[in-house]
Amino acid sequence: MPRLEILKYPETQLFEKSAAVSEIDGALQSRINRMFDTLYMSEGLGLAAPQVGCLQSFFIYDLSHHEDEPKHGPGPIVVLNPEIVEMEGEEIADEGCLSIPGYFEKVSRAYRVQLKGQDREGKDIRIEAEGLAARLFQHEIDHLNGVLMLDHLSSLKRNIFLRKFKKKQKYAESK
Repeated sequence: MPRLEILKYPETQLFEKSAAVSEIDGALQSRINRMFDTLYMSEGLGLAAPQVGCLQSFFIYDLSHHEDEPKHGPGPIVVLNPEIVEMEGEEIADEGCLSIPGYFEKVSRAYRVQLKGQDREGKDIRIEAEGLAARLFQHEIDHLNGVLMLDHLSSLKRNIFLRKFKKKQKYAESK
């Protein structure tokens, strides 16, 4: 299956809020399959629909192959219309994003979360997670709400990122 294009910062669609998934059909299942192909080819852990140009509220993930999360359960997982219903604790850790390739920064997130949504067949699910999985859920749900990890940085760190980003853009344009 052909890989989907992952939208990169500062693509405007990354800042838009997604609509709820209301119909589970063959087109959605096909998009989910293509998203998993894209995720694996990109060596990511999770991917939200808006990152591939689809403004629907769902994300996919697979932590089964990650060294820090080998027992997180069977992968791959799809979560439609996700909502975090509980959060507790705090953890500051490095975070990256497939839409901001090569950039990692320390971001504060809740350490433990409880998530509700539907699986790819539309059945209700609840998932409790901590650590990396909890971070991933919060990161992907941010994408569904038009929020990027950059929005969690201090204004100083965000300004440093923007200066470096603009410098890279000018350099790429000059070639």
